[in-house]
Amino acid sequence: MKAIAILVLASLPIPQVSRPATQPEPHFAQPQQTAKVARKGGKWYLTRKGHAVFCYGPVMTLTTVSGDIQRVATFCKGENVVVPLKD
Repeated sequence: MKAIAILVLASLPIPQVSRPATQPEPHFAQPQQTAKVARKGGKWYLTRKGHAVFCYGPVMTLTTVSGDIQRVATFCKGENVVVPLKD
């Protein structure tokens, strides 16, 4: 019985997959870059509350509702996009 099963399996055709001639074979798989990986650089800043935060964007000077000038860091990691900085 085993011999018959082996002969039947050996007689089945083996499908072959061919690549088109225009596509070169890949040497290494390159990981896809996400938005987080594409951002390079950044800097640590000290917030007014005394916490350190890592931000990617520029430091800007904004005016508050009361007319005061406030320095803020933009595009920071975490919940806040704009963080007031300690002078």
